[in-house]
Amino acid sequence: MTELPENVRRLAELIAPCTLCPRQCLVDRSGGQVGRCRIGPEAVVVSAGPHFGEEPVLVGRGGSGTIFLAGCNLDCVFCQNADISHSAEGRRMPGGQIAAIALRLQRGGCENVNFVTPTHVAHVVAEAIALARAGGLTVPVVYNCGGYESLQTLRLLEGLVEIYMPDFKYAHADAGRKYSGVSDYPAVAADALEEMYRQVGPLRLNEARLATRGVLVRHLVMPGDLAGSRRVIDTVARLAPGAALNVMAQYRPCFRAQEFPELTARPEPEEVRSLQSLAQRRGLTRPE
Repeated sequence: MTELPENVRRLAELIAPCTLCPRQCLVDRSGGQVGRCRIGPEAVVVSAGPHFGEEPVLVGRGGSGTIFLAGCNLDCVFCQNADISHSAEGRRMPGGQIAAIALRLQRGGCENVNFVTPTHVAHVVAEAIALARAGGLTVPVVYNCGGYESLQTLRLLEGLVEIYMPDFKYAHADAGRKYSGVSDYPAVAADALEEMYRQVGPLRLNEARLATRGVLVRHLVMPGDLAGSRRVIDTVARLAPGAALNVMAQYRPCFRAQEFPELTARPEPEEVRSLQSLAQRRGLTRPE
């Protein structure tokens, strides 16, 4: 039986009481209680397989080996994956079973193993990565998260993750409070980004133009500049120079967005193009 590294064991201790993410719910997840993420001690896997809709630097020929995890530590009212992130439906799995999935994705030709929404189950994800590495996993691991991360948890993940792919949703705390249910999103996301960048640096590509290590940030442009996109770009450029930034245009009113009149529009294409150009002028690369 593989002995787990000390950092993985320490992550498992953070769920009772739960301080795994900045929510600090303090519930005993090991005893079956659930906090804002709706998930108990095990991860809940919704689906797993090659995904070809991610950024080109992650997809390559074999696709990104995505493992979609139920639950989320954010409550975004416009969530485009609400059927997954606002649900606890799926297969409960310990780290060993998820490690087997990761190895199966690698054998199937996937270019990486991409954990989607891992924040609230980082303890299980870390165990899965450690066990998969011991079992022969060599492709990069992608930590595909909402950006609302605990520094303590991130520091314990060091050495397990090659590619951090956080969102940076908002520049203004009021927007985070109103649309994602957290009062300190910009400050927490900035600290988290700085730590991720310290660990893995700017995004690096191999000869096939595939990401092997580094930070790739996603920012969804919202209607009426509700996210404060220019300030987000400046923050990313300052904290993670040379990182990749995907300024995304695919906002659409989803989930509960209709409850907020300002969220029922879509961003103007010209505004998105202007923001993409600004990111490049700030020295951030496009993940193409």
